[in-house]
Amino acid sequence: MNPPILKAMSDISLRLTVSPPPHWRSGRTIQGMMQAHLLALIPAAAMAAVMYGWRALSVVGMAGTAAVLTEVACLRLQKRDVDVDNYSALYAGVLFAFLLPATAAWWLAAMGGALTIALGRAVFGGFGCNPVCAPLVAWAVCRFSWPEAMDIDLNLAGFMANSPVDQLMYFGVGSLGQFDYMDLFMGRQLGGLGSSQVAAVAVGGLFLLAARWIRLFIPFGFLAGVAGTAAVYRLIDPTVYADPVFHLLAGSTMFGAFFLATDTASSPVGKIPQIVFGLIAGAMVVVIRAHGVYPDGVPFAIMVANLLSPLLERLRPKYFGVR
Repeated sequence: MNPPILKAMSDISLRLTVSPPPHWRSGRTIQGMMQAHLLALIPAAAMAAVMYGWRALSVVGMAGTAAVLTEVACLRLQKRDVDVDNYSALYAGVLFAFLLPATAAWWLAAMGGALTIALGRAVFGGFGCNPVCAPLVAWAVCRFSWPEAMDIDLNLAGFMANSPVDQLMYFGVGSLGQFDYMDLFMGRQLGGLGSSQVAAVAVGGLFLLAARWIRLFIPFGFLAGVAGTAAVYRLIDPTVYADPVFHLLAGSTMFGAFFLATDTASSPVGKIPQIVFGLIAGAMVVVIRAHGVYPDGVPFAIMVANLLSPLLERLRPKYFGVR
């Protein structure tokens, strides 16, 4: 009597291939990756402290601490090993803090740090299972729940500067003459306490690229998508739409390209999917800034692209002549 054939195993496309040892091991760990990412954020944190004072660092510390404590609580409730010493929870909390105004209340930083872990990661199974960048989930919940506490322009009204993306949205492209592009590049603009430090964020991003902790494709696609879409809008009507350089330097564009869009769990793996992912996210930034109700479209644009990641992973163009 012949043994029954399982349907799944009868389809060659569903078979798994397990190779014999030895296996290649890179030696890289999650702990090392998170340490490198935290190190890359130090220049932006330092520039934020210079611009906004030590209160900016207290917001970062509060969000990071809340994220770590929430991670401990979630892991204990799930009866899993507590591995907060890999710094992944701390890194997620710091990313959320970088999107806050520097004068954010302590409870907002703590609530956001906790939501980053509880809603952004734990409900999906923990680190590596989140379909959307976890800090952006917390940012969206806080933005909808406490819009006044999250408003950049309102909370930083005491500073002698304006938010460029807010000026563009409420007063049009004619109001952008007050901004010098070198000032925007050096972070002398109102925005998220760390995400608006363009030069410092770029330095951290280049460090991650040089150390090969992130690949070039997503940041390149993201920035190309922003610049290309802004150029198209600018050609349509230069009296209404800002130029590409403004969109690259204003708001959290650079932070999104190097630190948010490159989230390993919620972004594609393949080279072509990563490029398309970056292009879509970058294009959405300009579309949201031009037609949306929120000044800076970076968080929403990346969340939309995150949801497309499973479909983008299927992009595998065949060579010409191959069936």
